[in-house]
Amino acid sequence: MVQLPAKQWKSFLLPWQQIDWLLLAALVVLTSIGGLMIRSTELNQGLSSYWWQHGLLALVGLVLALTIARARYERLADFAWVVYGITNISLALVMIIGVTASGSQRWISFAGVNVQPSEFAKLGLIISLAGLLHKTTASRLGAMLKALAVTAVPWSLVFLQPDLGTSLVFGAITLGMLYWANANPGWLVLLVSPAVSAILFNIYLPAWLMWVALMGTVALWTLPWRWRGFLGALSINLVAGRLGQLFWGLLQDYQKDRLVLFLDPDKDPLGGGYHLIQSRIAIGAGQLWGQGLNQGTQTQLNFIPEQHTDFIFSAVGEELGFAGAIAVLIGFWIICLRLVIIAQNAKDNFGSLIVAGVLSMIIFQVLVNIGMTIGLAPITGIPLPWMSYGRSALLTNFLAIGLAESVMNYRHRLRF
Repeated sequence: MVQLPAKQWKSFLLPWQQIDWLLLAALVVLTSIGGLMIRSTELNQGLSSYWWQHGLLALVGLVLALTIARARYERLADFAWVVYGITNISLALVMIIGVTASGSQRWISFAGVNVQPSEFAKLGLIISLAGLLHKTTASRLGAMLKALAVTAVPWSLVFLQPDLGTSLVFGAITLGMLYWANANPGWLVLLVSPAVSAILFNIYLPAWLMWVALMGTVALWTLPWRWRGFLGALSINLVAGRLGQLFWGLLQDYQKDRLVLFLDPDKDPLGGGYHLIQSRIAIGAGQLWGQGLNQGTQTQLNFIPEQHTDFIFSAVGEELGFAGAIAVLIGFWIICLRLVIIAQNAKDNFGSLIVAGVLSMIIFQVLVNIGMTIGLAPITGIPLPWMSYGRSALLTNFLAIGLAESVMNYRHRLRF
């Protein structure tokens, strides 16, 4: 075996000298755990391809991330609108030539491989918003509305596929980046208030009335128009309550089940609530140390359909137990912590906003995915980053981390 001299090793590692190796290590560990869990879910199903595809794509993603990390991210600022155009075109093509499965048209078949443009569109949206907000912060209402208009086009194309989960991720990315760009928190609350009103109106009327009054107060103290804003916020939230019933009718039946049955899955234990019931049984059966790798009864007997994708965390809970689940959560905590540090130490607003968008995307997906496996959130089809099987999603997450590492790699060095 040929060994390189120390100087040659140093020269080889120089382009990556400033990247965050702890962040990469956390990704590798989580991806490896995900591969083991995917393999476990396949053992008694006559399948054997998902786990090695996951590993192979993870290796490709890691190489791409390291390649991006040594490239200067700031060059993307000049091409932000080109990225935005490509993102919207790819999403529009899904509506024209997309492949339909499970009632949704989300994939484009390329050389026999299904590619999901909406996953890559998350990264496209992050770059586009960073290109817009790094020049003008969201501290002015007009700048915030311009950012919302930019988000509206790809969000609409994704929602029409229909892909409710990814459209929610778009919203989380936008809110996170607006907050990082100094938007007034009160404006962000008002932004999501119509959706909350639509939900509360159909669940508990007194809570809806209290929410409408609260939003009027927030508008009175945060909007520049004060009383006009107060009346506008009241009107919008009052109307949103009634419109909620209309939009409810536009959802597919399986989407309605996902949003309602997490509150009481026993209403349909053999239908829409089946996934959640079996997932909770699996996680509870793991107890402290788990039943052992490849030994989980719910997992090995295939009680949870498609467990290798959205419900991979239930396999972790059953076979690795509470200890394994906490280890996975710590891994995600390390990733998010390192991203916050990178965003704070970026040399410019463009890089900082990119990392803030990546952070928002990951936090939202982790919270929703794990929440839905334990019954704290509706089932929305959002994968667990780096652990769920999903080729487009896995590559997108590695590309996003590659951009964050580029921001870290080319930050200003400290001088004393």
